[in-house]
Parts: sequence; C-alpha cells; structure tokens
Amino acid sequence: MQIGMESWLFVAALGTSMLGGVLGMASGIFIVPILTMFARIDIHTAVGASLVSVIACSCASAAPFLKERLTDIRLAILLETATTAGALCGVFLAGLIPAKYLFFLFAFILLLSAQQMLARRREAAPQRDVSHPVRRVPLGMTLMYGAGLISALLGIGSGVLKIPAMDTALRLPIKVSSATSNFMIGVTAAASAAAYFARGEIITAVAAPIALGSVAGAVLGARILIAVPAQRLRLMFIGILVMLAAQMMLAAFGIQLIGPAS
Repeated sequence: MQIGMESWLFVAALGTSMLGGVLGMASGIFIVPILTMFARIDIHTAVGASLVSVIACSCASAAPFLKERLTDIRLAILLETATTAGALCGVFLAGLIPAKYLFFLFAFILLLSAQQMLARRREAAPQRDVSHPVRRVPLGMTLMYGAGLISALLGIGSGVLKIPAMDTALRLPIKVSSATSNFMIGVTAAASAAAYFARGEIITAVAAPIALGSVAGAVLGARILIAVPAQRLRLMFIGILVMLAAQMMLAAFGIQLIGPAS
C-alpha cells in the first residue's frame, strides 16, 4: 500500500476517533463508510480494521476518563452482560427480520432517544466522581439488551443506543454515560475482532494506520470530552442521533447516503 494511502487512513482514523471519543461512540459507524466509499476497501476488511480502531480508541481514552473518575467500571461490567446477551440473540435473528422494518425501528428509537435527551438538557452540574446514584437498573439492563440486539441485527456499534439509555433510564450525567460507553465498546469489539482475525480479514496494511490514528484521536477526544460543557455535549449527541435517524429512514426506502451501497 502506498505511503499516501497510509497517511490518508491515519488522518481519517484520527478525525473519526476524535469524534467518537467525544461522543462515547464506536468510531466504526464513521470509519466503515469512509473506507468503503472513498478508499474502495472491501467491507469485511473495513469492518476488521474498524474493530481494531474501536479497541485502540477504548484503551487510549481509558486513562484520561479513569483519572477524572468519569468511568463507572462496575456498572459497565454489569451492563455489558446484557448487551452481549442481546448481541448473541441478534446474531441468531439476523436474516429472519426484513431489513426494511429494522431500519424503521432503528430510526424510531434514535428519534425517541434524541427527544428524551433533549428533555433532559437542564441537568445538575456535571459530576466527576463515580459515586453518583444509579437508578432503574432493571430498565437499564433491558435497554442494554435491546441495544445489543439491534446493533447485531444492523451491524453497527451500540454506543449510539447505550448513551441515551444510560442518560435517560439510569439518569447518569452525560459525561459519565459517554465515558462508560467508551469503556464498554472496547470490550465488545475485542470479542468480535478475534473472529475476524481468525478468518484472516484483518489486513495489517489497513488496520495499522487506522489503529495509530485511532489512538491519537481517542486521546484528543477524551480531553475534549472532559473540557466541553455538558450541555454542548448533549446537543452534539442529539444532532448525531437525528442525522443517523434520517439516514436509517432513507435506507428503509433503499436510499443510501452514508456507507456502501447495498
């Protein structure tokens, strides 16, 4: 692979991982479309590289979040069990439900999440200590199961659903939700990456510059998240939710604006 392409992959990973680190989302939701649309990389290779980038992002941003006591590790481990169970069920259900209805369902959930997060704009001052009270854990576990299920069915990262669930159901501060989600997505991606590596679909020439850019982007994104006001962060995430909801609604009608054409 030419040096110019490797540099381009590094820059692309840097930007997308920075955005993902700020929002607590898997950067794969941005990286996979970029690799398939602009770099013309095979979808399986793109997903493999994306998984590596997600692991790198999660590891790189863990230290700043832990230092600022934003990540709730015990809660992350608990919620991850529900997300993993939902993802396993989603794998078994994949192909049984028409994609059109899945896109409609996902668009509805995203819009509902955006509305709920908008309603919670007036929250208390952001908390740095993870000793915050966690409420309605059974509801949160149910929503995490659904996040894992839908993410497996649609082949996307579940961070876009985890953060609204923690924000609205568990009533966590938005920064704690983002930091905890960032920790969780790395654990999930590690299991998936092992399967892609075993199938030989993680290409070093693609994954290496993506991983390096992701580490740098994740560190910068973590610092931005710590510094940015909670209200502005919430508005950024609401904007992402609405944008993705619009894309999912268009995809239900066969119109693909983001990502590879089906």
